[in-house]
Amino acid sequence: MKNNVKTLVLSAMFLAIGLVLPFFTGQIPQIGSMLLPMHLPVFLCGLICGWQYGAAVGFVLPLLRYLLFGMPPLLTAIAMAFELLTYGLLSGLLYSRSRWQCIIALYRSLLIAMVGGRVVWGVVRVLMTGVAGEPFTWQLFLSGALLTAIPGIILQLVFIPAVMVALDRTGLVRFSRPKADAPGQAG
Repeated sequence: MKNNVKTLVLSAMFLAIGLVLPFFTGQIPQIGSMLLPMHLPVFLCGLICGWQYGAAVGFVLPLLRYLLFGMPPLLTAIAMAFELLTYGLLSGLLYSRSRWQCIIALYRSLLIAMVGGRVVWGVVRVLMTGVAGEPFTWQLFLSGALLTAIPGIILQLVFIPAVMVALDRTGLVRFSRPKADAPGQAG
């Protein structure tokens, strides 16, 4: 029971951070789309609290932010909800299933989740093309999913492992240990 409450409180904290963090880049929307501030707490939630919580926080965050602050715009929030759900789900699931809870497993989980989330974002944007009334081309996908997001991707690949290493030192997460219940799984 104590761990469930702790996980729920941590998830709520990540949701709150995700609501507030975009205010630091909100004055210049181009910076926000480059640094991807809502992605950071979703990845951390998935890694620390588990894939279920990461997926829930990821899905709710952009929609709640739209309802509270009107940003991101509704169609963007819907596409982001599925993208961030995928980030939280994949990062948490892949990391928790790794035989070794180590930096290599962390990077592998992050990279796969990043690709998966961007693909889901693209698919949702294509499906919403009829609703939005504007075409979603391959060039728009590459620009939005990769080119514009390079600073945010670099930030995620530097910041998230740094936070996880710092949390390892506090004892909240543990690195470099085999999972007792996962014999025979590749790390």
